[in-house]
Amino acid sequence: MNVIVCMKQVPDTETLIKVKPDGSGIVTDDIKYVMNPYCEYAVEESLRIKEKQGGASILITMGPTRAVESLRTGLAMGSDRSIHLNDPAFEGADGFATAKALAEAIKKEPYDLILCGKQAVDDDMAQVGQSLAELLNLPHVTLITKLEISADKKKAKVEREVDGGKEVIEVTLPAVLTCQKGLNEPRYASLPGIMKAKKKEVKAINLAALGLPADQVGAAGAKVKILKYSSPPSRPPGKIVSGEILEAAQKLVKLLREEAKII
Repeated sequence: MNVIVCMKQVPDTETLIKVKPDGSGIVTDDIKYVMNPYCEYAVEESLRIKEKQGGASILITMGPTRAVESLRTGLAMGSDRSIHLNDPAFEGADGFATAKALAEAIKKEPYDLILCGKQAVDDDMAQVGQSLAELLNLPHVTLITKLEISADKKKAKVEREVDGGKEVIEVTLPAVLTCQKGLNEPRYASLPGIMKAKKKEVKAINLAALGLPADQVGAAGAKVKILKYSSPPSRPPGKIVSGEILEAAQKLVKLLREEAKII
């Protein structure tokens, strides 16, 4: 089976994010970038399918030149090749414009299944997978925690968590599935894998090669416009209630009632 994994490079979750003084974006100086954590589950699942069913794991991302680092991470984990949509025209895309560009590139590839992370941890929009499925006219299931491919490779049975239990869904292939924590445990790249990744293909595609009009990608093709970024309000310092248990409990109740006003 040929599995395409749509992935994104995002700021490391441990990075301190600062908003620009004018609110036009974030300060990108000295930010460490990594593969989106939810995309790691998608990459790992593609590798397990390849090991069991045969075929290839193909990565695709849209982003600036630095996004190659995350593609190399996936290739070092064991993916076979990758596609990098890189053009200034792609900048400023929302979930829909991103899916539009990815869909056009994917149309040129043979595939049996498309996997995505359930959302990116930078914008948290959780829209690309669903939009991609609509643009490719494919069935899709989101937030999966288990995946089984049928023996004839024409159907997949997936599970996802719902309130009070699990939902089991059978979907025909090809399909788009979005992955989340619980589906698997992503592997670490081995030293041989890292060395091999340096020789694996990273195919660069710009707007001209993609073949889409400029008004359908990037900021021009976005349906959502971000007007301003702002930092959340700073939290007041916490208080430590000391003393004997009874005395401390009385102080705590008084603070909760008179200051916090939550009881």
